[in-house]
Amino acid sequence: MVRFTGRVAIVTGAARGIGAATARRLAAEGAMVAIVDVAIAKDVVDEIAAAGGRALGYACDITDKIAVETVFHRVATDFGGLHILVNNAGITRDDLFFRLSVDDWNAVMAVNLTGAYHCAQTAQKYMVAQRYGKIVSLSSRSALGNRGQANYAAAKAGVQGLTATLAIELGPYNINVNAVAPGYIATDMTAATAARVGSTPEDHQRAAAEQTPLGRVGQPEEIAAAIAFLASDDSSYVSGQTLYVNGGAR
Repeated sequence: MVRFTGRVAIVTGAARGIGAATARRLAAEGAMVAIVDVAIAKDVVDEIAAAGGRALGYACDITDKIAVETVFHRVATDFGGLHILVNNAGITRDDLFFRLSVDDWNAVMAVNLTGAYHCAQTAQKYMVAQRYGKIVSLSSRSALGNRGQANYAAAKAGVQGLTATLAIELGPYNINVNAVAPGYIATDMTAATAARVGSTPEDHQRAAAEQTPLGRVGQPEEIAAAIAFLASDDSSYVSGQTLYVNGGAR
C-alpha cells in the first residue's frame, strides 16, 4: 500500500516511540518525511533510508514560534512542499495537583498544546495556499482525567478543542484536522510513569492490561497505523474528530 507518494510529512517528536513509528509508517507508504525533534534523530533517519524511504532530520524547539517557522520553511524547501503535519511531540511532568509546580504546569502546556498551535498555525499557511492538507495531533486517554496528570490531561483536552476548531476554520480549504487519543502504549513515556508510581514497566503494563478489554497494552506501531489513516485520502470525509485507540478501555 502506497498512499503518500509525492507527499511531504512533518512528524514532531519523532526521535522515538509513537513519533518514530509514525515516521517509519509514512515513509514506508511513500511519504518524504521530516523527522523533527529537539535534536536531530539520525538513527531514525538512517533506519528509514536503509528501508528505501526518504527522510531528513531537523532540530527544533516547538515552543519557539520563530524556530518552527524557520524549520518548516526549510522542510518545504528541501522536499518541495508540505502536505501532512503530525503533532506528536509531548512531555510529561507528573505530580499530584496539590504539589504541581507552576514550572511543571507551564512546561507541559508549552510543548503539548502551545507547540501544537505553533506547528499547526505555521503548516496551515502552506496547506491553505495549495488547498490541501492533513493535520493529525496526538491527544491522550488522559484528556478524560488521570490522577497525577492535571497538566497533561488539560493540555491533551486542549488538543481536542484545538482540533475541532481548526477543522471548522480550515475545512473550506480542503484541510482535514483530526486527533488520535492513545490509551496505554508501551513507550519510554509510560515507563517513566511507572517509575513515578514506584513500579517497573512490566508490572505497570500488566496492571493496565488487566483493565483493558483486549487484555494487553498497545504498541507504537498501532497508533502509527491510525495516524496514517487520518493522514491519508482514505479519510477524506473525516475531520474534527478525536479517535480513541485504547483497546476498548472505558
